[in-house]
Amino acid sequence: MKILVVGSGGREHAMVWKLAQSPRQPVLYCAPGNAGIASLANCIPIKSDDIAGLKNFALQEKIDVTVIGPEAPLALGIVDEFRKARLKVFGPTRNAARLEASKVFSKEVMAQAKIRTAHAKSFEKIKDALAYIEQQTLPVVIKADGLAQGKGVIIATTQNQAKQAIIDSMEKAVFGQAGKQVLIEQFLDGEELTIMAFTDGKTVVPMPPAQDHKRVGNGDTGLNTGGMGAYCPAPLGTTEIQDQVRREVLQPMVDAMARLGSPFQGVLYAGLMMMDGTPYVLEFNARMGDPETQVVLPLLKNDFVDVLEAVIEHRLDQLPVEWHSDATVCVVMASGGYPGTYQQGIPLSGLPTATTLSDSSMVFHAGTVQRGKEIVTAGGRVLGVLGRGRTLLEAQGEAYRVVKTISFEGCHFRTDIARRALKT
Repeated sequence: MKILVVGSGGREHAMVWKLAQSPRQPVLYCAPGNAGIASLANCIPIKSDDIAGLKNFALQEKIDVTVIGPEAPLALGIVDEFRKARLKVFGPTRNAARLEASKVFSKEVMAQAKIRTAHAKSFEKIKDALAYIEQQTLPVVIKADGLAQGKGVIIATTQNQAKQAIIDSMEKAVFGQAGKQVLIEQFLDGEELTIMAFTDGKTVVPMPPAQDHKRVGNGDTGLNTGGMGAYCPAPLGTTEIQDQVRREVLQPMVDAMARLGSPFQGVLYAGLMMMDGTPYVLEFNARMGDPETQVVLPLLKNDFVDVLEAVIEHRLDQLPVEWHSDATVCVVMASGGYPGTYQQGIPLSGLPTATTLSDSSMVFHAGTVQRGKEIVTAGGRVLGVLGRGRTLLEAQGEAYRVVKTISFEGCHFRTDIARRALKT
């Protein structure tokens, strides 16, 4: 069996790592992959948004299943193109992926499905958006409609900040075409929770609840990033909350997409804000989260290949999906300057090998490349160090034990991942 994973980050490394454990012993490929993935899969130098190149490779190599990691190829319609070529692919179609690719579309479907979310209004004309802002209670959230690599959301605490965010997005086009339309949204104050789910377009199977850490600094301070770490399970996501999210968020959205003629197959990601014990949807993503994948996927008991096939073949209702009761913590080690400008090509030292890692730790590469005999940095988020234990405290300790053994110039990381769950 041959499996192709599309992407090059920590999420994709976690996927490849999990697939490599399959008793079916698949031959693994990753496009384009990274230095860590290269030890488990054949890395193919095709960019993740090169749809034609990826399709041709899959046809030529007779790939049995392709798994799409990042959002960009999904928004470009990679699943539609693969299906036309009669290739099995895991992920939603272009129309279904609009749940992530267009925040305005997502809000419209949430309204139709009666899913709780912040009140919001969309604007295509800058003068209308600026006028509307003057009537709003602060803080307010300004969102670029399209994909902006996690940077298209600004929480404005003053009128000037809000207006500048609108001008930057709509006039200065700092987010390109993604920001030509904006959503102005009510600010929700609470604690964030992520619940992802496998779905075949009808059946919904939630994963254990996770929480990521978006801010760059300890205590949730500083700039927003793509995620500085995550942990699972998040105690905030009680059994009751998980059931409520399945009934009131995930299943209604899957049903709504089916009614619209765009059944959603793959992983539906619900980014939630918990307010007084009630979940409100901040956003939907059309794929697995990063770094949430790194803490959730290791807890999957099933053969990951079986789950992928059940989703693709619309028979998820026939597969009991089971999870380990352990806890996991992932700490992101980032380049100096991230999430701003940063240097690349800096050598890493102290990277553990398969023989020096314990059963309760793993290092997922997020932004690395091989340069001669050295592994060097190639991104803002460089590594995701995973610790696993019977409790979150054990898992946290294991993750930071491994972090201390790795170094590279300018490296920074948070020292308080899972702090909310462990505060006394």
